Amino acid sequence: MARLIPAAERIIRARALIQQARELSVSPDIEGGRNNFSYIANVKDHLRQARDLVKFIPMTAGVSVEMKEEVKRIFQEADQADQDILR
Repeated sequence: MARLIPAAERIIRARALIQQARELSVSPDIEGGRNNFSYIANVKDHLRQARDLVKFIPMTAGVSVEMKEEVKRIFQEADQADQDILR
Protein backbone atom coordinates (compact mmCIF):
# COMPACT_ATOMS: atom_id res chain seq x y z
CA MET A 1 0.00 0.00 0.00
CA ALA A 2 1.27 3.46 -0.84
CA ARG A 3 2.44 5.73 1.93
CA LEU A 4 0.32 8.83 2.46
CA ILE A 5 2.13 12.12 2.05
CA PRO A 6 0.95 15.01 4.26
CA ALA A 7 -0.40 18.10 2.49
CA ALA A 8 2.46 20.32 3.68
CA GLU A 9 5.00 17.87 2.25
CA ARG A 10 3.09 17.74 -1.04
CA ILE A 11 3.29 21.53 -1.35
CA ILE A 12 7.03 21.48 -0.69
CA ARG A 13 7.54 18.75 -3.29
CA ALA A 14 5.36 20.58 -5.84
CA ARG A 15 7.42 23.75 -5.46
CA ALA A 16 10.60 21.71 -5.87
CA LEU A 17 9.26 20.20 -9.10
CA ILE A 18 8.41 23.66 -10.45
CA GLN A 19 11.93 24.81 -9.61
CA GLN A 20 13.39 21.74 -11.34
CA ALA A 21 11.36 22.56 -14.45
CA ARG A 22 12.83 26.07 -14.44
CA GLU A 23 16.36 24.68 -14.06
CA LEU A 24 16.18 22.13 -16.87
CA SER A 25 18.95 22.95 -19.26
CA VAL A 26 18.47 23.43 -22.96
CA SER A 27 21.14 21.51 -24.78
CA PRO A 28 22.72 23.85 -27.36
CA ASP A 29 24.03 20.97 -29.48
CA ILE A 30 20.54 19.59 -30.08
CA GLU A 31 18.79 21.14 -33.02
CA GLY A 32 15.82 23.26 -32.04
CA GLY A 33 16.99 24.32 -28.58
CA ARG A 34 13.87 25.42 -26.73
CA ASN A 35 11.73 23.95 -29.51
CA ASN A 36 13.15 20.48 -28.89
CA PHE A 37 10.27 18.11 -28.17
CA SER A 38 12.21 16.26 -25.48
CA TYR A 39 12.90 19.49 -23.57
CA ILE A 40 9.27 20.60 -23.84
CA ALA A 41 8.05 17.17 -22.70
CA ASN A 42 10.36 17.22 -19.67
CA VAL A 43 9.21 20.70 -18.63
CA LYS A 44 5.54 19.80 -19.08
CA ASP A 45 6.04 16.54 -17.14
CA HIS A 46 7.59 18.32 -14.15
CA LEU A 47 4.78 20.87 -14.08
CA ARG A 48 2.12 18.14 -14.43
CA GLN A 49 3.63 16.23 -11.53
CA ALA A 50 3.58 19.38 -9.40
CA ARG A 51 -0.10 19.98 -10.18
CA ASP A 52 -0.99 16.33 -9.58
CA LEU A 53 0.62 16.38 -6.14
CA VAL A 54 -1.66 19.13 -4.86
CA LYS A 55 -4.84 18.94 -6.93
CA PHE A 56 -6.87 16.99 -4.35
CA ILE A 57 -5.77 18.93 -1.27
CA PRO A 58 -8.68 21.46 -1.44
CA MET A 59 -11.18 18.59 -1.56
CA THR A 60 -9.81 16.95 1.58
CA ALA A 61 -11.75 17.37 4.81
CA GLY A 62 -10.08 19.37 7.54
CA VAL A 63 -7.76 21.39 5.32
CA SER A 64 -7.29 24.99 6.40
CA VAL A 65 -8.09 27.99 4.24
CA GLU A 66 -4.38 28.88 4.21
CA MET A 67 -3.53 25.47 2.77
CA LYS A 68 -6.16 25.91 0.05
CA GLU A 69 -4.65 29.29 -0.80
CA GLU A 70 -1.21 27.66 -1.03
CA VAL A 71 -2.62 25.17 -3.55
CA LYS A 72 -4.01 28.04 -5.64
CA ARG A 73 -0.57 29.67 -5.58
CA ILE A 74 1.05 26.40 -6.68
CA PHE A 75 -1.26 26.25 -9.70
CA GLN A 76 -0.47 29.89 -10.50
CA GLU A 77 3.27 29.26 -10.14
CA ALA A 78 3.04 26.24 -12.45
CA ASP A 79 1.12 28.23 -15.06
CA GLN A 80 3.58 31.13 -14.79
CA ALA A 81 6.55 28.76 -15.09
CA ASP A 82 4.99 27.21 -18.19
CA GLN A 83 4.64 30.63 -19.79
CA ASP A 84 8.11 31.80 -18.74
CA ILE A 85 9.93 28.67 -19.85
CA LEU A 86 8.16 27.70 -23.06
CA ARG A 87 7.04 31.00 -24.50
